[in-house]
Amino acid sequence: MLSSISNIFKVPDLKRKVLFTTLILVLYRLGSFIPTPGINTVALQDFLSTQSNNLFGLFDMFVGGNFSRASVFALGIMPYITASIVLQLLGSILPYFEKLRKEGAAGQKKISQYTRYGTIVIAAFNAIGISAMLQQMGGENPVVTHPGFLFTFTTVVTLVTGTMIIMWLGEQITEHGIGNGISLIIFAGIIARYPHGFLNMFVLVRAGSLQIWLAILNIILMVFVTAGVLAITEAQRKIPVQYAKRIIGRKVYGGQSTHIPLRINSAGVIPIIFAQSVIMFPRTIASFFKDSDFANSLVQLLSPGAFLYTVIYMTLIIFFAYFYTAIVMNPVEMAENMKRYGGFIPGKKPGKSTSDYINGVLTRITLPGAIAFAIIAVLPELMQKFTHLPFYFGGTGLIIIVGVALDTLQQIESHLLMRHYDGFMKKGKLRGRRR
Repeated sequence: MLSSISNIFKVPDLKRKVLFTTLILVLYRLGSFIPTPGINTVALQDFLSTQSNNLFGLFDMFVGGNFSRASVFALGIMPYITASIVLQLLGSILPYFEKLRKEGAAGQKKISQYTRYGTIVIAAFNAIGISAMLQQMGGENPVVTHPGFLFTFTTVVTLVTGTMIIMWLGEQITEHGIGNGISLIIFAGIIARYPHGFLNMFVLVRAGSLQIWLAILNIILMVFVTAGVLAITEAQRKIPVQYAKRIIGRKVYGGQSTHIPLRINSAGVIPIIFAQSVIMFPRTIASFFKDSDFANSLVQLLSPGAFLYTVIYMTLIIFFAYFYTAIVMNPVEMAENMKRYGGFIPGKKPGKSTSDYINGVLTRITLPGAIAFAIIAVLPELMQKFTHLPFYFGGTGLIIIVGVALDTLQQIESHLLMRHYDGFMKKGKLRGRRR
């Protein structure tokens, strides 16, 4: 591992990409501490401390704590992700966007431009809603010092600008750095919360408020859950594909055997995000009506760790896993592309028979992946309920961290192997010397 890390700095191009990515992430973290004008951050954190298990807590996790700090990056990159998902859905519904998706680089450029426009619209809409909510928060200890139109206008401009800056930083990482910039920004925001959690746990152990065996158990479970996420993320079902031989002139083309790698979790973390948003929305709304018995009962029933919450949450994750997989994976298109290039699955006729087979495989492998991620998603809440550990690590955040780390390591691995250096993902001695 140490030799692989040292090899990074022996490749000038890779060294420059890694240092550039690190610099951008440091700038992002520094910008996350610049406050939005007119907000009492102490009052906001006091309010959110009692609302940690609702939509605000989920949103704050994805923006790396920027919302609770009321920073200029409080909206984070979520509007961009929302716009990207909407454009992806439109690509499966509207013929115009489906045509753009098939046009290659030119079509992707237009989709990226539409995504930026959508990001501005969604960010402005979110900023207006957040500014209105902030002016109602706090009660006797108001979050907003001087509410009114001027505060709303300033907050909307500040938050939308912050989102556009984050989007630009992410694009710079993708273009000039290593890894997916947007994913790395989310990764940096989530992982920045972990040191404080471990430090808090250590302080409680030293003070005697937390038994040391519980702290050790928590760390061991984190390691096992991380290993489980890693295994599920990397698991694939390989469908064999054979390409027929073609004779053009005096040359013979094709005839090779390959495979289609289908991940058992093609949807990634998206189903968990959708499920959390759906189940936490009614609870968030109900939390504002503290005088209502019905609202209080709803809050209790939909609180993390409650039986009804766990059942609905896991069911929603499985549903959205199938829903999103059906959107991002198109068996008919895969079968047509295979037929166009002379490929076929042994024992299956090209066309509808091939697409039906691929669809059947996707249907079968999606279920275990969705169930496994659903268990991982609810495991932290169950741990907190039964062990009363003060350090909370979210299953969603852990899945994102593992996925982004794997993707980035694989890109670094490809750079190292291209220059004949041993990478992170292989065992053994250095296979070659740099030429």
